Amino acid sequence: MSKTKKYALIGLFTILAIVIAYIAYMSFGTYSEGTRAGILDKFSHKGVLFKTWEGELRQGTEERINPQRFLFSVNSAEKEVIADLQKYSGRQVNLHYREKYWVFPWQGESKYFIYKVDLVK
Repeated sequence: MSKTKKYALIGLFTILAIVIAYIAYMSFGTYSEGTRAGILDKFSHKGVLFKTWEGELRQGTEERINPQRFLFSVNSAEKEVIADLQKYSGRQVNLHYREKYWVFPWQGESKYFIYKVDLVK
């Protein structure tokens, strides 16, 4: 093998490794973490091709005319969180989330993934 072909292959594999590392980081890396408080309005298992757990939190007071909505997803492996969210529908909760850079369709519709739920009242 000539030196030119050898360097071209090394360059190609280096570029390929960088692209794979970038995609892995954007897919599995966490952009931010935090909590959101509000009333749990909706939580469902939905989808046509990929079934994902999706929910909606109404933020602000109950009297607020146009409350802010927080849309979130829950990983299917989080069985305890799913059970808690199903129990707490219509109640005030604190949701602990991790925001992802990218989301694939089989992971959920939202970039915000809930990993812990606390009942407020």
